[in-house]
This record gives sequence, structure tokens and C-alpha cells, in this order.
Amino acid sequence: MHFEGRELKEYAEPVSANELREGEVYFAVNYVDDEMLVPTMETIVFIGRNLEKGDEGQVYFQDIESHRAGVSYDCESDDGLAKFECGSEHEINHIFDYEHALEVLMRCALRRQKTGVK
Repeated sequence: MHFEGRELKEYAEPVSANELREGEVYFAVNYVDDEMLVPTMETIVFIGRNLEKGDEGQVYFQDIESHRAGVSYDCESDDGLAKFECGSEHEINHIFDYEHALEVLMRCALRRQKTGVK
């Protein structure tokens, strides 16, 4: 099996707030270490903006599992299975579409290779 090579930029390219589309899947990529060698990734769905009274510039995401199960933000049932997160639309530099999340992980793989981390 061969995966086509690509030139990687030196920097990450997160999705911008104006590119977010309701119902679309995104990937939150973070690191547990300062060297950015140990990534975590969560698959999330963008569910909307300013969903609570008084919100301004807030974006909301839901975990993929509960979204696929049909749980909605305004659902009366609070069984604890759904995970919703919100934050400022100006602080989403860790949210990526699939291709850009893949590139983030590729850059991580190169850093790990360079430092000898397995």
C-alpha cells in the first residue's frame, strides 16, 4: 500500500470560525506535552453558534457518538451520555477538518522521528 506524499507547511491550519458548518465533522487535536510529541484527537460535530441566551461569538460542538445516536443540544433527557463543549469563536486554533488534522499528525510524526520517540 502506498500513500501519496505531500509537502507539509511549517504551521497548522485550523478551520476558521466562518468556515464552520453545522452538522459537519471536525477534529480537535491537542497535545499533552510541551514538545508536541504526544497528541490527543477527538472527533466532534459543529452544532451551532450562540445557542444560549446572551451568547456572543460562541461556537458549540458535540461528541460524535452522541450526535450519531440522535442526541441534540436541546434534548430534555440528561442521561450524561452526550458531551457538549462551547467556547469563543476566536479560540478554535485546535479544530481542524480531516485533511488538516492529518497534516498536524504527520508533522507530529516527523517531530517524534527526529527526537527518537516511538
